[in-house]
Amino acid sequence: MAAILGVSAEKMPPQVILLFSGKRKSGKDFLTDHLQKLLQDRCEVLKISQPIKSHWATENNLNLHELLSDNAYKEQYRLDMIKWSEAVRDKDYGCFCKQACSNAADKPIWIVSDIRRKTDIQWFKETYQDLIKTIKISADENTRKSRGYQFKSGVDDAASECDLDDYIDWDLVINNGEGSQPIDEQLVSIMSLLSHL
Repeated sequence: MAAILGVSAEKMPPQVILLFSGKRKSGKDFLTDHLQKLLQDRCEVLKISQPIKSHWATENNLNLHELLSDNAYKEQYRLDMIKWSEAVRDKDYGCFCKQACSNAADKPIWIVSDIRRKTDIQWFKETYQDLIKTIKISADENTRKSRGYQFKSGVDDAASECDLDDYIDWDLVINNGEGSQPIDEQLVSIMSLLSHL
């Protein structure tokens, strides 16, 4: 099975992979952080952006920890990182997905917290087939603005934010904006995707 799924014989695939998507300031990290606390050592959180930011930090002598955090430091470099990563994806759309998975721990549940493109979902489904569950986190613009969102040309109108706007094949959609359920109820909805474990 491991060979079929494109992972090494030493590394068994997880039992389920949760792919989370949502626009900037929709609350993806907030929700996945709470989910990680709930699942504890049963899960591993993967970020497709990790290998991108790691490369960018090395090439430009930047602080990787700050690039990985949710703050203004990252925003200074976001547009350039997007342009560079798009050029890499044009040659191999699964490049960063592969790199993120290659460093993942052997845990039964993987949480991928930053799915941004149809090709991200495509790569995971091609590689891990039935193990995939897709979750969209949505939030209205006013809520996102209250969390610090400001529209940035070249970022918020680019594929990294908009490619999944017309994607409809989600296993779960969670409203994390105005009128949203409490976090505990949102987590119950997500946990229902893991009922077979």
